[in-house]
Amino acid sequence: MRKRLRRRKGGLVDEPDYALVGVVRIPELEQSPGRAIGKRILWALLALFVCSIVVYLDRSGYRDAKGTALSYLDALYYSAVTLSTTGYGDVTPVTESARLVNVIFITPLRVLFLIVLIGTTLEVLTERSRQAIKIQNWRNRVRNHTIVVGYGTKGRTAVDAVIADGGKPAEIVVVDNDTAALEAAAAHGLVTVRGDATKSDVLRLAGVQYAAAIVIAANRDDTAVLATLTAREINPRAKIVASIREAENTHLMRQSGANSVVVSSETAGRLLGIATITPSVVEVVEDLLSPEEGYAIAEREVEPSESGGSPAHTKDLVLGVVREGKLYRVGDAEVEAIEVGDRLLYVRQGGPA
Repeated sequence: MRKRLRRRKGGLVDEPDYALVGVVRIPELEQSPGRAIGKRILWALLALFVCSIVVYLDRSGYRDAKGTALSYLDALYYSAVTLSTTGYGDVTPVTESARLVNVIFITPLRVLFLIVLIGTTLEVLTERSRQAIKIQNWRNRVRNHTIVVGYGTKGRTAVDAVIADGGKPAEIVVVDNDTAALEAAAAHGLVTVRGDATKSDVLRLAGVQYAAAIVIAANRDDTAVLATLTAREINPRAKIVASIREAENTHLMRQSGANSVVVSSETAGRLLGIATITPSVVEVVEDLLSPEEGYAIAEREVEPSESGGSPAHTKDLVLGVVREGKLYRVGDAEVEAIEVGDRLLYVRQGGPA
């Protein structure tokens, strides 16, 4: 009972790596079954060829049932029946040197030959160990990554935007309870963690304490609030961006620790309303929100040569200025003169930043 209580108290974070196989999934390069089988066949043929050459070079030390000298075909035949452990006994090593060669070369080749032939079975048996090692290595080196809670429509779109803006799939961790969603995320090369994101041990397993950014894309507002509270408690420095359905929950999200809150229903409603009057405006907005093509909104530091000047007079089309964490519009009196340390929100050409 004490062991059970200690284990429950530690949570998933304290579990050994092999116990996390199936909970954490590290992406790996996939290859077709035909390619895998073809590689094993080539290795088997290579082992057979090497064995036949060794036997043929020492053919004087072998005797067949007819008592005649061994040809290369006999050496190949002996190699095939020996490596496959069939062993009819019609060709046998009779000299000490030939038997020594069998011990040193033929027997290891036989083992290699069998390993290659039953490689699929061995691969299945060793898969859990390989995954445990990969999980251990990943947990030791994961730093400054992005965590996405929920891989539904909003989560997938957020991941696409991060990747389009230069992010690497291997530096994105998806946390979700839905197996199908996790399979889809893994197929795109993302690290996945299966579990409830409102629980601290699940988020710690995803490395939330080391994350640079956290995207909350849960389907329910209450889940989003709890996940944000938990993430902020573990990591006070991470940038948390959350999506909610109802605007009345915005203050809850901000009190929970979210840096930015997106109201999905209202945002979609505004775009629908604008589209009925000026559809081209919606196209421009969609273009700005798609960093992989056209134009995109980006953020950069103020260059020393720009210090003291107006944000409207920079080389870029500046939309806003971020100073000490607060956003100002270009026309605000507080940012009539930009300073080194400010960050500019501007429009840039689409594509990776």
